Amino acid sequence: MPTLLSDKNTEILHSFAPVITAESRVLILGTMPGVASLEKQQYYGFPHNAFWRIMAALTGTPAVPERYDERLEMLRSHRIALWDVCRSCRREGSLDSNICEEIPNDIPGLLAAHPSIRTVAFNGGPAFRLFKRHIGLKGMGEGKEVLVLPSTSPANASWSYERKLAAWAELKRKLL
Repeated sequence: MPTLLSDKNTEILHSFAPVITAESRVLILGTMPGVASLEKQQYYGFPHNAFWRIMAALTGTPAVPERYDERLEMLRSHRIALWDVCRSCRREGSLDSNICEEIPNDIPGLLAAHPSIRTVAFNGGPAFRLFKRHIGLKGMGEGKEVLVLPSTSPANASWSYERKLAAWAELKRKLL
């Protein structure tokens, strides 16, 4: 059980704006960007996180684009939206288990504004649990499919890249 951190120990962290288009069909939700991502101001900025490799594989992109803007365009062009459950929180380090004092993003508002999103995929169980705690499944509106996928984080070391990719392949079917 993680120790909750007081506001004297950590600063308030803020997530990024959503990556989304009017044509987005799938929304992927993480918890909160990790330390490396916050420093780079990029989603999944830690080089050992498998997220971008998995996205390239699922979209049929031959290699992970080098530039961040090209990575985001890879998602947009395949109707994938990206955001985090937490708008802000306190957290020491990058582990989801250290998140405390979290405030959620307005995911119900985003989904209402983008009715083309039919599937909400959670990048790991902690993202799903935070969503259920703060928003709840009814906050998605009617007719949304939920996928809870294994975390792409290297902290999820019990899953190999190949096993993560096989589980995330379910998302590919939602894009067709």
